Amino acid sequence: MVEALGEVYIENFWFPIIGKWPIVLFLEDLFVILVFVGIVMFAIIRLLNNPAKEGRASRFFGSHTGAAWIVLLMIFNVLWTLELYRGAKLALYGQLPGAFFSNWIASLMEPLGVSTLEVLEFLGVLLHIAVILGFLLIVLYSKHLHIGLAPINVAFSRLPNGLGPLLPMYSGGKPIDFEDPADDATFGVGRIEDFTWKDTLDFATCTECGRCQSQCPAWATGKPLSPKLMIMNLREASFAKAPYVLAAQKANDGANLPIGEVDEAVLAAMPESVKEAVERPLVGPRDGIAHQETDGYDAAGHRDQTGPVIDEDALWSCTTCGACVYQCPVDIEHIDHFIDMRRYQVMIDTSFPAELNGMFKNVETKGNPWGMNASGRNAWIEEVDFEVRVFGMDGEEQIPDDVEYLFWVGCAGAFEDRAKATTKAVAELLTIAGVNFMVLGEGETCNGDPARRAGNEFLFQMQAMQNVEVLNEIKAKKIVVTCPHCLNTIGREYPQVGGNYEVVHHSQLLATLVQEGRLTPVTPPESGVKEKVTYHDPCYLGRHNNVYIPPRDLIQRVPGVELVEMERHGPTSFCCGAGGARMWMEEKLGTKVNVNRADEAIATGASKVAVACPFCSVMLNDAVTARQQEGQAEGFGVVDLATLMLDSVKTKA
Repeated sequence: MVEALGEVYIENFWFPIIGKWPIVLFLEDLFVILVFVGIVMFAIIRLLNNPAKEGRASRFFGSHTGAAWIVLLMIFNVLWTLELYRGAKLALYGQLPGAFFSNWIASLMEPLGVSTLEVLEFLGVLLHIAVILGFLLIVLYSKHLHIGLAPINVAFSRLPNGLGPLLPMYSGGKPIDFEDPADDATFGVGRIEDFTWKDTLDFATCTECGRCQSQCPAWATGKPLSPKLMIMNLREASFAKAPYVLAAQKANDGANLPIGEVDEAVLAAMPESVKEAVERPLVGPRDGIAHQETDGYDAAGHRDQTGPVIDEDALWSCTTCGACVYQCPVDIEHIDHFIDMRRYQVMIDTSFPAELNGMFKNVETKGNPWGMNASGRNAWIEEVDFEVRVFGMDGEEQIPDDVEYLFWVGCAGAFEDRAKATTKAVAELLTIAGVNFMVLGEGETCNGDPARRAGNEFLFQMQAMQNVEVLNEIKAKKIVVTCPHCLNTIGREYPQVGGNYEVVHHSQLLATLVQEGRLTPVTPPESGVKEKVTYHDPCYLGRHNNVYIPPRDLIQRVPGVELVEMERHGPTSFCCGAGGARMWMEEKLGTKVNVNRADEAIATGASKVAVACPFCSVMLNDAVTARQQEGQAEGFGVVDLATLMLDSVKTKA
């Protein structure tokens, strides 16, 4: 490109110093040939795998493939105009060592004569520059804007260990102080202009590659949610509404108008397309089965621009598993945007799935999503034959120095029967290993994760501040949990409200105890045949917190057990379907996520699937039971890692 611009002013111009190096000329020509081959290959692949024909099966469903063809054509134009002027130039001024392809072009052009070659060289240079400048304009007004924006978006991404905590709620570019919110604070995102600058940068950076879509459990089970399509819809809505938003801000001293208000004078001066963009709701219901399945796209992937920007069924289908964020090559943080829209739907618009009403009420009044009485939190202790220390029973005001860990039992661990079995197993293993631990008992309350993922930030803040006050008052430092959602919330999100603790999952602590020799599982099978066990990675333990090795280490240390992996495991593990408060919502669209995952576990040939999360345990147990009622999966079971380990350790004892 530099040489082409220089050629306009300087005859026979080459890039300074290195322009005529044989190795540089060779690499330039080699690159041209390889890109030519690549263009042909990509064109063939796209023709054979036409997203419009494949529909939902294609990860490019809904992507702007027309624009992609234009870009492919422009790349081709860059190459042939380059070789036109380069070949004429070498034919005029002499061939150079290394430029094997351009020299060949030059040899074909030499018979044309000097005057013709001069015209072709000049024409080639002008065409080459015109193509490059035109390409830059096309890129600025297409999804290929990501070429320039991706490095910026990656530079400003959080890059946490795992997916990190949810961002706090912002209003006017600043986090909301829930103890004293501003009178004009905006709660959640109800309009496209309520997103932050970083959110908008996320939207504009999307490459439309569909990697997020191909990994999304909701999309894979026939639901309307595609993370890619949602980000694309938000980007297009922000671009369409931008002229009005900018003009309205200018007319109102740089501020956004309150929700529900429109500057009619500014709007009247806008084109019809902008007026339509202003009138479109951000989230709402779509009519028609096709729209329910594809978030407003028809079978060929063409967008319906008349309905809301985001289909409410798509918004509430998200399990917050994080597969989209993990897969994104340009660090788009989809979950934060989805939860921001849920926050507005819950706290301002009061438009959310009816099933969540009961969960919200139970958390607020009973301190747990199931609506059980707090007095039942210690019921599991009466079912074990060893001592469990409960904070406050001996008049303690702070956790005693001899206590190594506060065992945060959690709501599921205290009230749900399958999770209670895990709680008792962990407590017994800690007792066998000589670990001094203590539980809060009735002093515990819900950590707020279901409320926050469902968009009820007020309720989360209430629960979080209450728990942090208690934990800080009793000087809690090291906490062990059996629920990855407790791990993520207490360990990663409570610092936002002043709670900083060292929180570990029971799989991490038990793996450490085994490595230290404080637990020794020895139960070799008499037959010598190993039992095959597969492992399901909980989303909030794996992708959200990067804990993959300890659970597998525990399984592999149990004698007589062979670990067999599912096809989707580790960072690409498939969700159980319970995250994002989906545990308390009916799954009415598509097929069931938990059944999809259970089928994969059963297909490994294992006799058990080991889990490390009470939500996963419930979902997979339900799915396996359903398959057994259909006459499938006979003898297949779901077991927590702690129970698997305890069976071996107790046999030794």
